[in-house]
Amino acid sequence: MKKFYIATFGCRTNQADSMAIRHDFFSQRFEEVRHCIQADVVIVNSCTVTHRSDQQVRQLSRKLKRENPRALLIVTGCYAQRSPDALTCIPEIDAVVGNSHKDKIVQIATQSCNLPPTPPGRKEEPVVYRGEFSQLKVLNPIPAGGMQRRTRPFVKIQDGCDAKCSYCIIPFVRGPSRSVSPDLVIEQVRKLIVAKYKEVVLTGIHLGTYGMHLRPRYSLVQLLTDIISLPDLVQVRLSSIEPMQLSRQIIAMAAECGKIAPHFHICLQSGSDRILKKMLRPYSVAKFAGIVEEIFNKVPNAAIGTDVITGFPGETEEDHQQTLAFIEDMPFTYLHVFPYSDRAGTSASRMKGKIASKIQKRRSLQLRQLSEKKNEAFRQNFFGQRVSVLTLNEEKDGMREGITGNYLKVRVPAVLPGNEVVTGVVTGEDEEGRLLLRVVA
Repeated sequence: MKKFYIATFGCRTNQADSMAIRHDFFSQRFEEVRHCIQADVVIVNSCTVTHRSDQQVRQLSRKLKRENPRALLIVTGCYAQRSPDALTCIPEIDAVVGNSHKDKIVQIATQSCNLPPTPPGRKEEPVVYRGEFSQLKVLNPIPAGGMQRRTRPFVKIQDGCDAKCSYCIIPFVRGPSRSVSPDLVIEQVRKLIVAKYKEVVLTGIHLGTYGMHLRPRYSLVQLLTDIISLPDLVQVRLSSIEPMQLSRQIIAMAAECGKIAPHFHICLQSGSDRILKKMLRPYSVAKFAGIVEEIFNKVPNAAIGTDVITGFPGETEEDHQQTLAFIEDMPFTYLHVFPYSDRAGTSASRMKGKIASKIQKRRSLQLRQLSEKKNEAFRQNFFGQRVSVLTLNEEKDGMREGITGNYLKVRVPAVLPGNEVVTGVVTGEDEEGRLLLRVVA
């Protein structure tokens, strides 16, 4: 039996794509291994949001090939779609497969595995599989069979993006926004419920635009309404969502229905209206604040996370201080901080006023310190409180990882099985900020 190994970079949508790739390999009777040295095929599912992510993909690709030179090495994902030429220059890589051809990876691998071996000392040029997204009309949902390693399976309901944020390369590497039909999503979620999963995570590149291009049109609100009506569903969680696509109805549903996780990750990017305008973000700081405040007032214990880009071209110290002050005033529970990274082809890459790396690092550190302070305060609100926790598969030193509905990491005794919902009282936290739980009946 042939074996495969997969390494994944980036967002939850990429992780969902890797689950689909796994399923395709399983369907062709491949076996997944946990160490690349055992594999006949090695897949690197790449990210390309920043220069750093590109560098990490290149470094890992070379490392994996050194560890297993006989394996077929395929690099796929966003970097492969954006810049295949940069990857074909790396002699260790055998094939470059863009997002447009991800569903062909197992076919490519099978064909390559059946070819006679390349003579020693001879290296074939990497094959590139990449094309346009215009003919992609409907996405296939991710089969449940590919998700069995996770206790919180991702269901990819949308891909691509029609927005034109000045810094973002994603529309170029993911294509236009398109959605899975609601019937297929519901069928997928129903299968996961039957398989006894306790939480399902809905993911996409621009999640809030779900259904806008379906005919007839459908909405994320309608989809959530259908999902929470499914018998035996325990919890559904939304991944990152753009603020102007976060319907007030969804906030109200989360407040009224215990089946929607009280966790909202909405992307701010800057607390300066001037910078938001340069980024081509379709909201003001005041409008964003109104959304956050509505979540906080209607779902008081909700986790509210956000993304922030620091060091955007032309960002002054005053802009940075406005961002810090805004975040300080808002009830955020964590931040994802990204130093601005030029992406060729975006309008921001042509802007003047690039910020020095030293200044970016200082501003990033200040934002991360603020994030840590806010997250610590949020965690401590639950000391002595009773919480429900979904246990995960990860365990170490006699303890198992868990996660609350509002996205707090928890440690429980490893004697408890994974994929179970347990209730306990928070007794404190460990040195890494994970809550400690005394399990109660």
